[in-house]
Amino acid sequence: MRTAADRDLVGYGRDRPAPQWPGGARLALNIAVNIEEGAEDSVPDGASRSESPLTDAGTAGADVPGRDLAAESMMAYGSRVGFWRVLRLLTERGMPATASACAVALERNPQIAAAAREAGWDLLGHGHRFTKHYLLTEDAERAELAAATASFRTTWGAAPTGWYCRYGPSLRTRQLLLEHGGFSYDSDAYDDELPYWTRVSGRDHLVVPHTFSNNDNKYAKGWWATSDDAFTYLRDAFDVLYAEGGAMMVVSVHPRLTGHPARAAGLARFLDHVAAHPAVWVTTRSAIAEHWAATHPAPTRTGTAS
Repeated sequence: MRTAADRDLVGYGRDRPAPQWPGGARLALNIAVNIEEGAEDSVPDGASRSESPLTDAGTAGADVPGRDLAAESMMAYGSRVGFWRVLRLLTERGMPATASACAVALERNPQIAAAAREAGWDLLGHGHRFTKHYLLTEDAERAELAAATASFRTTWGAAPTGWYCRYGPSLRTRQLLLEHGGFSYDSDAYDDELPYWTRVSGRDHLVVPHTFSNNDNKYAKGWWATSDDAFTYLRDAFDVLYAEGGAMMVVSVHPRLTGHPARAAGLARFLDHVAAHPAVWVTTRSAIAEHWAATHPAPTRTGTAS
């Protein structure tokens, strides 16, 4: 189990490595498209009430007893409409992305998996359902990983090599990922702008951090009101990182939010801003993990494994 002493508050510090991105790119950009619709808690799936995370409903349906048809409908917009708009914006610009997907969401709309694969996207496991891993028992979390992996093999055609929990992992998630096998990295961290190695049960394990900063959840929280808000925020983050050189930028979008026309306009402007700059590697999460493992392998250790 992790303790407070396990926290690394230093990281690379003054000695940040040159990432050596392919083609001499100044910046690696990964866009994660979160595919969760249909995997959230719902009464038909046995929950006591509906869930409406990160939708335009906000807290409007807090007093709806049992099944909330409005919340379900706002979630469904993402899979019925929003995903396809986001896919088109990326595909038109020749930019791959990462499908951060809940397994049940792909089961209920298998067209999404097929379209994402055709577009050259990779798969980041985001749970069997939209599950709070930190509330699970060890056996339940182990079963969650097994069920998700089996499902992805059917819908996607392969298991993911990376994993990202809903909001946060449990104290044992990384250990279970290694136990399960097949996972070369996870994204359950928000603490850096480069991948890094950590130790789990005496083994080296790669972390490719995610983002709550460059994330359209700010729409649902009321922090972004218009596409200009999103564009300005993402543009400024890109410009600073591009000027500095040598970093990774992750952008996280949800089809039920950014997929709406007024918000998709901001994503389109941002993608065009990126395209106007040379030496940017727009790529998938797994490609970043593979590059880092090959170019910056885990440090050689001597003595007893920690």
